[in-house]
Amino acid sequence: MEIPNQAPRPAVFFDRDGVLNENSGYVHRPEDFFWIPGAREAVRHFNDRGWLVFLVSNQSGVARGYYGEAEIETLQRWMIDELAQVGARIDDWRYCPYHPEAVVERYRAAHPWRKPEPGMILDLMEHWPVDRAASLLIGDSQTDIEAATAAGIAGHLFTKGNLHDFARGLVP
Repeated sequence: MEIPNQAPRPAVFFDRDGVLNENSGYVHRPEDFFWIPGAREAVRHFNDRGWLVFLVSNQSGVARGYYGEAEIETLQRWMIDELAQVGARIDDWRYCPYHPEAVVERYRAAHPWRKPEPGMILDLMEHWPVDRAASLLIGDSQTDIEAATAAGIAGHLFTKGNLHDFARGLVP
């Protein structure tokens, strides 16, 4: 992916499970993925305002041996196609397949990308022209908020409802 050379812009960092899709436990196939009401529209909301849109997701299902990284890639491509159908896009994404208690040995680690650590957010900020002071994260857990705080951006806890309504409350 070629990163544009441009002035810094605000960015929104979305957690995936529980924010963009229903968290039904280790979602890794399109047939098990159900969008949160207003999720696609929330992504488009930020696109329309000129924000960078990123996805940051812990994916311990890989470390637990439930699925592989190829399944994450396939699901992400499917999500990108689904978002395009409503005129929305994710500019870039990161995921962390590591977990300190992994069953799959190669993924057993306390990795700096695993939230509540800020590694995924910081990596995206290093590669994209992000205005840190104007940026925010939308997550559904305290670890998401802790990662945002550690990265120096605002964290907003989404617990239920329509994500587009929630997003409009943050950025009209």
